[in-house]
Amino acid sequence: MNNTRRDFLKKAGLIGVLAIVSPNKILNAARLKSGASMRVNEKSGDGFVFLFQGDSITDGNRGRSSDPNHIMGHGYAFSIASRVGADHPEKHLTFYNRGISGNKVSDLAARWQTDCLDLKPDVLSILVGINDIDYTINSGDKLLMLRFEETFQSLLAKVKEVNPNVLIVLCLPFILPVGRVADRLGLYELGIAQLHADIQNVALEYNALVVDFQQVMTNACKRAPADYWMWDGIHPTVAGHELLAREWIKVVGKRLTFVKYNLQKT
Repeated sequence: MNNTRRDFLKKAGLIGVLAIVSPNKILNAARLKSGASMRVNEKSGDGFVFLFQGDSITDGNRGRSSDPNHIMGHGYAFSIASRVGADHPEKHLTFYNRGISGNKVSDLAARWQTDCLDLKPDVLSILVGINDIDYTINSGDKLLMLRFEETFQSLLAKVKEVNPNVLIVLCLPFILPVGRVADRLGLYELGIAQLHADIQNVALEYNALVVDFQQVMTNACKRAPADYWMWDGIHPTVAGHELLAREWIKVVGKRLTFVKYNLQKT
């Protein structure tokens, strides 16, 4: 690593963060990829509550009222809820979107009682982390990233206390080399690597499903340029959100067999 790059990474505070990824985390990540920790947990799904949590990618400019035309926003959460809900009206499913633009994992913690525990989810899907990376890069303060895994664990522990049978779905944050991300790609890649290790580690502890959105977007670039899928390197386009929804349904459908969608292309 040349001195310029080293100085840049130190300024962003990410060298010290990346250094805390232990061999055990790497081993756990490999186990997770292999599926060694997963157990089949089929449920009928009758009356299930699905909750999508996260930042702007989940928020999708959702409405803040009870207007059913806007409550799910315009992103991947909307696509998932529309398909699963339309396929299974007899199950009386409920879908909530509580993503808030700009949120970091600490922001989720601050509103966890109202925006998660009180909603009593049976399926909890979380996508968070890109704002933690942004904050670290822009401020040089690495404390937020250092505490990311601990904060994430505390959130899931509280959910499990309320409902030990909750199915937790952890979506990996993702980037593509477009716009401001392309300008500081090395920093973003380091941050993504750190959070992926943290999230995969937590997933093993709570027998959670992991949806690898980064791999989805990386693979998509073999079919079309990066800016076709993500307009600024962080937020997906309409087509990008569709890919996220497909992958989410495919992964969750392995645990909840009624969650499935037949697609000619995956």
